Amino acid sequence: MFEHHENDDFEEYIKERKKGTTETNVEQRIEERAKRRRGKLNGFLCFIAGMAVSFVLVYVGFVIALNKGGFTHIFTSGNGSKLDYKKIEEKTSLLQSIIDKYFLFDEDMTKVEDGIYAGMMNGLDDPYTVYYTKEEYKALNEDTEGKYSGIGASVSQNPKTKIITIVNVFDNSPAKEGGLLPGDIIYKIDGEEVTGTDLDVLVKTKIRGVEGSSFTMTVIRGDEKKQVDLNLTRRSIEVQTVSSKMLNDGIGYVAVSQFDAVTSEQFKSNIESLKSQGMKKLIVDLRGNPGGLLDQVVDMLDYILPEGLVLYTEDKNGNREEYYAKDPGELKIPMVVLVNENSASASEVFTATFKDFKWGKVVGKTTFGKGIVQNVLPLGDGTAIKITTQHYYPPSGYDLHKVGIKPDVDVDLNEGAVIGSDSDNQLGTAVDILKSEE
Repeated sequence: MFEHHENDDFEEYIKERKKGTTETNVEQRIEERAKRRRGKLNGFLCFIAGMAVSFVLVYVGFVIALNKGGFTHIFTSGNGSKLDYKKIEEKTSLLQSIIDKYFLFDEDMTKVEDGIYAGMMNGLDDPYTVYYTKEEYKALNEDTEGKYSGIGASVSQNPKTKIITIVNVFDNSPAKEGGLLPGDIIYKIDGEEVTGTDLDVLVKTKIRGVEGSSFTMTVIRGDEKKQVDLNLTRRSIEVQTVSSKMLNDGIGYVAVSQFDAVTSEQFKSNIESLKSQGMKKLIVDLRGNPGGLLDQVVDMLDYILPEGLVLYTEDKNGNREEYYAKDPGELKIPMVVLVNENSASASEVFTATFKDFKWGKVVGKTTFGKGIVQNVLPLGDGTAIKITTQHYYPPSGYDLHKVGIKPDVDVDLNEGAVIGSDSDNQLGTAVDILKSEE
């Protein structure tokens, strides 16, 4: 057991500093270390004072892009509250002096600075707003094109606990072959604890990588919280985000695991294949779907629904952007959408609009409840922030954020049931509903 020891002269040091009488001739080791940082520190303190200006300039550019030049409203809105940069500079200087005098180890000033900016974003109390270091932002700039070297699984992150959970494991994938299971909680990668890491950063810097390379993933499994080490080898993955099969009585079943750049085309292709097999009714399974690309959802809704508004977004100033189904074609057959507590974001867009159009029944459990949109804004020095900028709404204007979408028919998944199999009672309920319809 470690004990906490008060530094006998610490309180006196603080008093002296406030009086301006703190000793300047500290130990040689401390002074040498401080000299190495002084140039960086001075520049950093100036940078803090200029952060507000830099952010406004970046944000203006972002708003111009969104509003096609109409940006004057950002200078006339807001509650007038401002950070006290003088106070921040003084306190940061005090903290740095304490570090110089007492901190046992050498500082990495880049990490210290990144930590301050990350703290500023964290102070907004929005789990979806984060700061990206240069390395993280570089990794995030990789395009989502449906092919990558990875393990073949989809994951979700609880915004409050930051726990990352395996949602789906794709067939014929390294994840499947390595023994990864839905419900596994990712605990460590190559021995390094990753709980709390931003999900996008974790996927692109720890899980995806060079084809043929291997790593060890430690997961927490089951109610007994057993730690399991899995050796996984990355390989090129062509994401099959949509799978389908024909059930009895002319009922087609389509499962969508996530919304990637290839999802809409895969969705349409699978439905056309089912139609050629005599499909007369359809179940769309979005259970465990953590979301993805908005344009894919809009395109899929356009394929299913008649012409009309399918989604709109609004920012803090009420600026609205609308998305429409424009294709006159529609899939006018009895339909059911399956959802659960892990159906989030883009899945909820699909489900909410489906309900608004009264296009069929929703079966399962209340969805996750993420009704907001994030944008990534580069800061000009290789770093960036991801910041919540908009709410999204189905045509009715229903705000699902932190509430979710309640199904028309609430059904718990039986213990031990496997989604998509004969033991799947939620799927069985959907089938019964469609059988009862003409």
